[in-house]
Amino acid sequence: MVDLCHFGLPDWLGDFQNPEFPHHFAEYARAFAERFPWVTLYTPVNEMYVTAKLSAIKGMWNERLASDQAFVTAVKHLAKANILATQAILQVQPQAHFIQSESSEYYHPAGPDAMEWARHLNELRFLALDFTYGYDVCGRTYEFLMDNGMTREEYHFFLDNSVRTHCIMGNDYYAVNEHTAYADGRVDVCEMFGYYVITKQYYERYRLPVMHTETNNRDEGSQEKNARVWLEKQWSNLMRLKADGVPILGFTWYSLIDQVDWDSSLTKELGKVNRLGLCDLERRIQPVGEAYRDLIRTWRGQVDGGFLCL
Repeated sequence: MVDLCHFGLPDWLGDFQNPEFPHHFAEYARAFAERFPWVTLYTPVNEMYVTAKLSAIKGMWNERLASDQAFVTAVKHLAKANILATQAILQVQPQAHFIQSESSEYYHPAGPDAMEWARHLNELRFLALDFTYGYDVCGRTYEFLMDNGMTREEYHFFLDNSVRTHCIMGNDYYAVNEHTAYADGRVDVCEMFGYYVITKQYYERYRLPVMHTETNNRDEGSQEKNARVWLEKQWSNLMRLKADGVPILGFTWYSLIDQVDWDSSLTKELGKVNRLGLCDLERRIQPVGEAYRDLIRTWRGQVDGGFLCL
């Protein structure tokens, strides 16, 4: 499964405010498909919502901006790039399928005075997938888009170029994906609903096959125990979804090896190892890796409906 854009882009393209990015990215995707015609599984652009949020609202990556207009611009360019790349790849490899690995999020209102703010944030979390799948947003979200630089022609591009028939909806879930929203604009991390409830919301909106595309343990302090408990929790949520009729196609623990400096979202270059992988940086399997291996062995051949366990 090939991931063509993961949070960044070449320096010569600048950042995700650049309207030329989608067209150059589509050329790159086509060239890749021509060079590797045997590849049939793609994630053209990873976590479009997170990329736009951290680059254009939180001011941490790429353009390092912090405004609604910058966010709308980044999302529309990322989603357009995703669509144009999908179309380009399909012209070369008609059997290709596309997994939108996207952060599945939810904002809980802290009180009655925060309900409208939380509602707005809960609409924005869908925006990149709404564009990709040609979903017609609600009136208030449409007004927000128009107020922040999107044109009618740009909006109708997404309605007229949906690629959903070739897509699998990937839902990434971590404990930090749920938030408490306050009336003054503050947002705190919380964990309340879990993967089942939030993914069910996404499925009911788009009605596409689902893959749990990312998760890992949230607590490095006692990783050996907590990572395995978290793995079991995610798997149980996934199996409950499948039993309730959601077409589940796969499950992934991210990442294969430990990460470095992801506790600061790569904003600090400290070389700090985050023990979140199935294996350490020397490729030695860790307890959660053994548990993941055992899970695959236990469930292999036991799940109906073409379930792909990764």
